[in-house]
Amino acid sequence: MSTKLQLPELFGSKVFNEETMKDRLSPASYGAWKKCVTEGTALDISTANEIAEAMKQWAVERGATHFTHWFQPMTGVTAEKHDGFINPIGGGRIMMEFSGKELVRGEPDASSFPSGGLRATFEARGYTTWDPTSFAFLKEGSLCIPTIFCSYSGHALDKKTPLLRSMEEVSRQAIRILRLFGDTETRRVTAQVGPEQEYFLIDKELFNRRKDLRMTGRTLFGAKPPRGQELDDHYYGAIKPRIAAYMKDLDETLWALGVPSKTKHNEVAPSQHEMAPVYTDANTACDHNQLVMEVMKKVADRHGLVCLLHEKPFAGVNGSGKHDNWSLSTDTGKNLFKPGSTPSQNARFLLFLAAFVKGVDEYQEFLRTTVATAGNDHRLGAQEAPPAVISIFLGDELNAVVESIIKGTQHTDAAKRMLEIGVDVLPAIRQDNTDRNRTSPMAFTGNKFEFRMLGSSQSISGPNIALNTIMAEELKQFADELEPSADFQGDLQKLIRRVFTEHQRIIFNGNGYDGNWIAEAERRGLSNLKSTADALPAYISPKNIELFVKHGIYTEEEVRARYEIHVENYSTLISIEVSTMVDMIRHELLPAVSGYAAELCRRAAGKKEAGVSCRYETATAQKLSSLTDTLMDGCIKLEADLAAVPSGPEEAMRYCHDVLIPGMAAARETADKLESLTDARAWPFPVYSELLFSV
Repeated sequence: MSTKLQLPELFGSKVFNEETMKDRLSPASYGAWKKCVTEGTALDISTANEIAEAMKQWAVERGATHFTHWFQPMTGVTAEKHDGFINPIGGGRIMMEFSGKELVRGEPDASSFPSGGLRATFEARGYTTWDPTSFAFLKEGSLCIPTIFCSYSGHALDKKTPLLRSMEEVSRQAIRILRLFGDTETRRVTAQVGPEQEYFLIDKELFNRRKDLRMTGRTLFGAKPPRGQELDDHYYGAIKPRIAAYMKDLDETLWALGVPSKTKHNEVAPSQHEMAPVYTDANTACDHNQLVMEVMKKVADRHGLVCLLHEKPFAGVNGSGKHDNWSLSTDTGKNLFKPGSTPSQNARFLLFLAAFVKGVDEYQEFLRTTVATAGNDHRLGAQEAPPAVISIFLGDELNAVVESIIKGTQHTDAAKRMLEIGVDVLPAIRQDNTDRNRTSPMAFTGNKFEFRMLGSSQSISGPNIALNTIMAEELKQFADELEPSADFQGDLQKLIRRVFTEHQRIIFNGNGYDGNWIAEAERRGLSNLKSTADALPAYISPKNIELFVKHGIYTEEEVRARYEIHVENYSTLISIEVSTMVDMIRHELLPAVSGYAAELCRRAAGKKEAGVSCRYETATAQKLSSLTDTLMDGCIKLEADLAAVPSGPEEAMRYCHDVLIPGMAAARETADKLESLTDARAWPFPVYSELLFSV
């Protein structure tokens, strides 16, 4: 990255952003684009042509030779097909062209992307359509144009389309509520998101010697090293020079792409780190997070490192999550989850808070499904991440306010100031009214909710689609009830009190790691979907399908398609892990350990002949021989179990969870015992102490 550019000049230098559009477009075309973004009006072809020409000129000036429609299929990663700007004009010459038609619509081959049965494999036609609310950017010599992706029949085949639908719907329902409070200025309410991203960095040379890391993203074997994270010295510790150089390069690369990377620090586990951006609208945040994950890996490669985004690459130390900070803000600059300074603002805050509490309680199972992946199963519920039980943390002060509303009593805060619970006289509630609860799946942190259950490798679109849609449903119910009211203040207070009373069970301010909480959650009737196999069936429960169909986020076919993709992905990932484990056992572990045991036997024989004690060689060889037989038996069982995976998707998912995963755990336990007995020089791949402490 060039050191000549100062940060304000560097930021967004590779983005065809609003400032660049205003500078390069005619006032009429700029105004048409602005109206398209703010009001959803269509762009005529002449405006599209002018925008396309300006984009092309800007990109070519910066060395671009191609353009691509950059989209987010249901693989969870991004996709791109690159086309050159060149157009032959005869005489062996070319000119650089890019039309409005090429900008607005593309036609990639959609046959090999997951569709969950929405289309047959032989039906290849798919369409990408420009998302004018998300800025184009330059990446590796190509102009990248963010787009939606749909099938020939119009079904959404991506993660952006339903996200945009959910953002529109929550805005529509929120404005209905704001009008009841006399707000006639707000035209749009936007879901705001800030995803914190955790990751590991390890040496590339060591990574390349671990087949499990290359094939699955995590270590399938690995004995506990002498030191892990017990000293708590890595968390927020001084950043080592090699990592600092990586983080500087990462920041500068992201800044040029317009990603507001703000915070960087060491995380709890050795070799684990975190990056956090500034909040932005949910659509941009999702685009940016996909870029962040891609750029993290590419920048690591430049530094001789590998960035691991798997939720649990190493056993025995913390895994990696992605904390999704979510709120709603108006186009007039008001955060609807920020306690206000007037009684009216606080009444509005309490109503939006009630909607959120009610929605999370009613749709807790679906929220759990949005973070259900094979990788995330390794960390949810461990002493590093929230439990699989969904609950909301409000903090002591706000929880006391809620309890006072439920009981119909007055509340005295820490300053002995009386808080009248009658909504129209409720004084100010402090914004910073909570401590942080790292054990809570859904924690209120002053003006937003932090959804802490996301896995580090997943797209944040799914969880935010769910949050937006659930909130839209509750706000719709509230608006339907309050709009006809002849006594708004009285009915508002009754509604808030009723909702908090009926859904208080979802509020929990204690330690989510405490085993007593799981028992208490069960008594409250909260769901505890411990694994992906337990959680995913809730994806297609009638209640959840009805929610998304009613609000126009998905069709029923689109909901079921996504369910099928999630189910198939789970079984596929577990099967790949089993295949990799078997391969490593047969071709690396057993030959290496057998060879070392043979060497011990030769040494024992020599010592015995010389009349020297050979206790170590004999005892170790015997243990190795016994464990080797056990590992061989485990490997044979894994092979047989893998061959017996049922053909039905749901049955295969359940079988993988109930049979393959326990088989893998048993084989790993044996292999890790072998590692602790085998000479380090004979062990076939790098061990944890090398992987975690070498950078």
